[in-house]
Amino acid sequence: YKPVSADVDGDRVRSVTLRHRDSREEIVVTGRYIIEATELGDLLPMTGTEYVTGFESQRDTGEPSAPAEAQPTNSQAVSICFAIDHVDGNQVGDKPRNYDKWRAYTPSFWGGPLIGFAAPHPRTLETTVRSFTPNPDDDPTLVDADQRRNPGDGNLWTFRRIAARRNFVPGAYASDICLVNWPMLDYFEHPIIDVPEDVYNERIRDAEDLAHSVFYWLQTEAPREDGGQGFPGLRLRGDITGTSHGLAMAPYIRESRRIKAVTTVVEQDLSYEVRGEAGAVIYRDSVGIGMYRIDLHPSTGGDNYIDVASCPFEIPLGALLPQRVTNLIPAGKTIGTTHITNGCYRLHPVEWNIGEVAGMLAAYCLNEGVTPHQVQADDAVLAEFQSRLYAEGIETRWPDVRGY
Repeated sequence: YKPVSADVDGDRVRSVTLRHRDSREEIVVTGRYIIEATELGDLLPMTGTEYVTGFESQRDTGEPSAPAEAQPTNSQAVSICFAIDHVDGNQVGDKPRNYDKWRAYTPSFWGGPLIGFAAPHPRTLETTVRSFTPNPDDDPTLVDADQRRNPGDGNLWTFRRIAARRNFVPGAYASDICLVNWPMLDYFEHPIIDVPEDVYNERIRDAEDLAHSVFYWLQTEAPREDGGQGFPGLRLRGDITGTSHGLAMAPYIRESRRIKAVTTVVEQDLSYEVRGEAGAVIYRDSVGIGMYRIDLHPSTGGDNYIDVASCPFEIPLGALLPQRVTNLIPAGKTIGTTHITNGCYRLHPVEWNIGEVAGMLAAYCLNEGVTPHQVQADDAVLAEFQSRLYAEGIETRWPDVRGY
């Protein structure tokens, strides 16, 4: 099911109508609290909840990395990921639709064709050539995961290897399994937010064509260390992604609509360059923690990577509260961040933390007879709610660690 409309009474959402993907059957769901957990913040326009999209202006946010003027259609790339392994034999299938288009596509800032092992280094923007070595004879336990030293993407096979055959008894896996979520998969040709449904579907098909083209290029044209071309033994592992076509079930969305929140997290709250060893801003209403560099992928506005060192940060409850609507609780990327700070709050562990807190906040409000905004505003009620979070294993403060 997906939401198609909502019934709103003033500052409250009364119900949401959902439509089944296949049968088109519609059902109406009601609740005292509605948790917004869609990938793109679909409920925000349906409920009239005030929101922003794209890149805010420096005038609005004061962020050092923001542009002079707002760019509402400038959002991060989306990716259609897939899993692969490498076995004996020729696994090459038919040439994908629009392969020639994507094979020739060369963004002005990329340093070469989008589909290729050369791409900008996210932190320096220098063109960097990655390697690709299926099933290397390595020790998987020696991978260096400290991103202060190494972002880990030098060898694309080991970058997001999700099953290393040498971690298991011989014969358990015929091959490593590698998740392909690489720079060349990034679809940033057009935005997908606030466009008609048919346009959205067309652009997602374009992103799927790009993904199929990347896989076909790996099988047939990718340069090998021995001077040859292509890795014909590569297979799509649709059994891993749960699909018949071999790609992921859904697009990897990096950026969605974002509520106009009671608290908006801005770059200068957690940028290491701004905050230094003082660390990120400490929020009185913290309901969680996270850590990742501000990592913005190339965007629909033509931006290259924007990559900013950050400090370990907190998640303020005020970022989960719309300024006006009283019973809609964001549970993912729709919280009160900016285009820039979304670059680190969008990471999966942070989203999981936000989702857990959204559910616990709704339950707490129902049980205690208070509203989310009252929880955030009243110090005593807030302290009680934070103690409940802590009892459930949700940390709200970082120990003394250093940024990178």
